[in-house]
Amino acid sequence: MDSDRLNIHLISDATGDTLNALARAAVAQFDGAQVAYHRWSLIRSRLQLHRVLEGIHVEPGPVLCSLVDDALRHELDSACARLGVPLLHVLDPVLEMLQAQFGEPAKHKPGRQYVLDADYFRRIDAMHYVISHDDGQANRGIGEADVVLVGVSRSSKTPTCFYLANRGIKALNIPLVPGIEPTELLNAPPCPVIGLTIDPKSLIDIRRHRLKLIGAGAQAGFARADNSEYVDYEAVEKELLWARRYCNAHGWPTIDVTRRSIEETAATVLKLMDNWHAKREKLKE
Repeated sequence: MDSDRLNIHLISDATGDTLNALARAAVAQFDGAQVAYHRWSLIRSRLQLHRVLEGIHVEPGPVLCSLVDDALRHELDSACARLGVPLLHVLDPVLEMLQAQFGEPAKHKPGRQYVLDADYFRRIDAMHYVISHDDGQANRGIGEADVVLVGVSRSSKTPTCFYLANRGIKALNIPLVPGIEPTELLNAPPCPVIGLTIDPKSLIDIRRHRLKLIGAGAQAGFARADNSEYVDYEAVEKELLWARRYCNAHGWPTIDVTRRSIEETAATVLKLMDNWHAKREKLKE
């Protein structure tokens, strides 16, 4: 292991997603930080914990922990003290605050957030919906959509829809192609429609990479990636301008995804959805 790298051990009794997101968000605040993440998930027995401790002994570094079992926590506390590595139980401040608010102690049972409840099945249903309605497929189901995303090819519609599905949102995406009217949107759907746009140069870079992945465009019908209108700057600029004007003409808000992560785009979509529903409620009053 590079001596300049910091080992960070993430120990969880569940999937470890929370710890991973927290650690990455914190490390991102340090320019040039070199970090080796050691993820230890589903740690629910002493035997499993002993393997973790062996790993910390071999590659020592700070420990972020979300274990809730008291016996395992106590053993981890003692071991980290012996090894001289810092340890932080990341859930403790939140649990203490909520215990004071609810007036009762936390259950301290691992994995309670992962249950097969209505919310879980709603997310699964949303995922199936996105798969079957991706890129303009099966648009007769548009009436079931919670949101419709539109935009030119490779403007992050599909990954944003999948991220939203993980939040239980049925997101349908429809490509905007100059000269082809998306007839399914002629009648206003019973949900918000949001356009995604992007800087021409960034879009061309994404499309060139896509063409390389599919054999320089052979399967997509492009003779050569460098001559195709699909990646020609002037043609792409006109395509994006047409798409923005199309969205404006229909009163659909647009999001520029050029410098946004999928998570940030999805967060903006959720905010626009809330605005759309708030306006609908106000009209009913």
